[in-house]
Order: sequence, then structure tokens, then C-alpha cells
Amino acid sequence: MMDVLLKHQLEIFVVMELLSVLSLLSFGVVRYFFSKYRMSVFFLLLFIILIVFEAIMAWLIYQETEEISNLLIIITIFVLYACTFGISDFKKLDRWMRKHIGKWRGIELLTVKDIEIMSKQKDPKHIARKYRWSSTVHLIIFVAVQIAFWVYGMNSVQEMFDYVKDLSWIGTENIAETPYANETIYHISMLWGLVFIVDFIWSWSYTVFPSKGKG
Repeated sequence: MMDVLLKHQLEIFVVMELLSVLSLLSFGVVRYFFSKYRMSVFFLLLFIILIVFEAIMAWLIYQETEEISNLLIIITIFVLYACTFGISDFKKLDRWMRKHIGKWRGIELLTVKDIEIMSKQKDPKHIARKYRWSSTVHLIIFVAVQIAFWVYGMNSVQEMFDYVKDLSWIGTENIAETPYANETIYHISMLWGLVFIVDFIWSWSYTVFPSKGKG
């Protein structure tokens, strides 16, 4: 069983992700188009189960290989997203499906509270506050994961402080000069770092330039 998992780990992950997306879409269609509320719960539970399976899969792979591969990092990111920002995005998707399916059926599926929330999400102050919060969460996750990567790649706290004091290793091609255990983790961290900087600047631009939220 473990051999099959290791050999086809990418294919298994892709299939589970596709099933996850289909389960969320099926939840909306079954619940709001066919009015099968009990059946819709099955698809929501299926989505949660698939996320749990992805986390277990990542753990089993790491336990077997004792290596942090590209796929392992990707699975971790997907699971973290589903448990954090994914919840908010699911609520948005749920309201979007209710709005459009309600139009197709000729009935109103949105509540007064839903309409207020959707209207609020167009308010520049609300948008700026939301981006400040999301960027702060991103910062905390980024720092926490980087600390974990550094602990994984180094042998002492003093060594970590030495790398913090001297950041000249950033951008080097010699992995031995970095605080990371291997090339994969290093390049993932550098790419993530670039994405984080862009995301952080973009998020706070809504606070510096509130008029952006009116677009």
C-alpha cells in the first residue's frame, strides 16, 4: 500500500484536489438547485474528509522518506489554505452560488445578512481592513514555516542568529551557505519570500490608497 502511495503520490493528490473542487460545486448544486439539504451535507463532509486525507498522506510520505519534497510542500500549502483563507473563500462561493442559482430558479436564496455582507465587501474601508488582516496572517505563517525550515536545516540556535545577522546568503546558488537543508526547500523559500513581499505590499496598498477599493 505504501509503495503505491509513494509511486503515485502526485496522481493521488491531483485526484483528491479535483474531487475536493467537485464536492464543493456539488454541495451548492444539490443544496440550492435541487433543494436536497441532507444530501448536500454529504458533499461538504466529503470535502473535509479529502482535506484530512491529504494531511495524512503528507505525513505518511514524510515518515517514509524523511524528506521534504516539492509535493509535500504543495500539499501542506493546500491544507493550510483550506483551514485558513479557504473558509472565507468557501463562504463567498456559497453566496455566489445562492445568488446565481436563485436567479435561475426565480427565487431569492440570499438572506438579508448575505446581501449586507456582499455590500460591505465593496466598501473600501472593509477591503483595506480585510487585506491588512490577511497579510498579517500570511506574515505569521511565513515566519513560522521559515523557522521550521531553519530548525530542520541547522543544529543550533546560535547558528540561526548568525544567519539572521548576515543575510548575504540570500540569492546565492551555494546551498551550503544557506540555513536550509536542501536545494528544494531553499528555492521554495526564495520563491515564497518574493510572493510574500509582493502580496504584503499589494495588501497594504489598499490602506495607503483607499480609492483602490472603489474600482
